[in-house]
Amino acid sequence: MQLVTNFPNAVSVLSAMITPAVLISACGSLIIATSDRLTKAVVRTREISGALMPRAEEQREEAREEERRMLFVQLDYVTTRSRLLQRALSRLYAALAFFVGTSVAIGLVAITSSDFTFIPVALGLCGAGLLLYAAFLLIKESRFALAAVNDEMDFIWKLGRTYGPEDLVAKGIKRTTWLGRVR
Repeated sequence: MQLVTNFPNAVSVLSAMITPAVLISACGSLIIATSDRLTKAVVRTREISGALMPRAEEQREEAREEERRMLFVQLDYVTTRSRLLQRALSRLYAALAFFVGTSVAIGLVAITSSDFTFIPVALGLCGAGLLLYAAFLLIKESRFALAAVNDEMDFIWKLGRTYGPEDLVAKGIKRTTWLGRVR
């Protein structure tokens, strides 16, 4: 077994080992953000389920029925989001492990002067693939989050037109979507 003893080789090995650190840092940031999103989705699930459960005096009131429908749809959205976030989080943890493995493998290949250079490359590619997959899951989850917010806002606007100040409702305040379309 031959150890890396000359300084330029040692620096290049250390540089190569640090390169995955950027991806490790990116995974760490995504893990923190995804964990936060998952926590918020779980809290939202609890809020919705608490609001969805009928109270004795309003078991099947007509006025409450539309709200129950909206809450049930919201529960479906938040459940789907939670599952996507859980899958993304597990892929991010796996990607993190692969990137750390890449760094270790680079060091081991350099120390042993072995011909197994394909190992760090394969580990890095696996990590990058998992990171890409997690990113797609997060994109899909954000689309569900947007749909949930839009549906809830539509419901609130409908209530607003029903219970809002008559002069403003009569004026016909129009709202626009993020694309600038009037609803």
